[in-house]
Amino acid sequence: MHAHTDTSAPAHPASRSEQKQRTDQNKLAKRLLRETGRAIADFGMIEDGDKVMVCLSGGKDSYTLLDMLLTLKARAPINFEIVAVNLDQKQPGFPDHVLPQYLGSLGVPFHIETQDTYSVVTRVIPEGKTMCSLCSRLRRGILYRVASELGATKIALGHHRDDILATFFLNLFYGGRMKAMPPKLMSDNGEHIVIRPLAYVSEKDIITYAAQKQFPIIPCNLCGTQENLKRVEVSRLIAEWDKKFPGRSWNIFGALTRVVPSHLMDRDLFDFAGIMANGVASEHGDKAFDSEQFDDLPTGTPTDDAGMDDTPAHRRVIAITDLRR
Repeated sequence: MHAHTDTSAPAHPASRSEQKQRTDQNKLAKRLLRETGRAIADFGMIEDGDKVMVCLSGGKDSYTLLDMLLTLKARAPINFEIVAVNLDQKQPGFPDHVLPQYLGSLGVPFHIETQDTYSVVTRVIPEGKTMCSLCSRLRRGILYRVASELGATKIALGHHRDDILATFFLNLFYGGRMKAMPPKLMSDNGEHIVIRPLAYVSEKDIITYAAQKQFPIIPCNLCGTQENLKRVEVSRLIAEWDKKFPGRSWNIFGALTRVVPSHLMDRDLFDFAGIMANGVASEHGDKAFDSEQFDDLPTGTPTDDAGMDDTPAHRRVIAITDLRR
């Protein structure tokens, strides 16, 4: 009787490159979770008992948003519900099976709202003109109605840090006003609270994360309309700045959180007419005779493991961002 010899090849340990890839993926996931949780906490986006309606378009941003919120929901010390909502606008070629299959596989409560806004927009807007403005207004109204019908207390959108920066520059360059895209605001009809939990997350990280997770991305150009050329121009400008001056966009983004109304010119925000000398020195007083010095490295330049600047506010231990559990 002969002893059996196992001739199967031994299992090889993961290569160094595979280990590094897994490490990088884990670091990215933790960074996205930390920055999402931090934005939620900083702006009080989600409270105990909330029902959050996640607007899911089928793009990388909204998939990442849903993924982050589901993870935080499982780890947060507060209880809140999530319902994913997609608006099927009957655009030609829209794969209406993709999202129900994906959401069903996750076990996420969802609602698909079908409204043929595509026919309305193409009938009203002349051929060759951008349809985005009217389409957005129609979509917004429908989603507000659905939020009310579902009893949602918050409407979550997938806009990220780069969207906020681009909106700021669009308003600055073309609108003549200092205005961006806020992480949290009341809806224009006054009935809902709109939140953007990815406000601190960069688009570059979202692109990488979506590829790693292999989300079933649905193209965003099914309607045939052109992308907003002004937004493309601004986004290209920001990318060029970051290439030549790493960290510049982060510095500009940080500036949106550190506004000094007394050093701007909006009379509705600061009472310039009522200024009176009181003999008390102030750090915020005018220093017109001083030569301002700025460091070469912008404040808040991120590292591989840090998104926002290391200010006391961002060093706080916030329960919702405790990802050690």
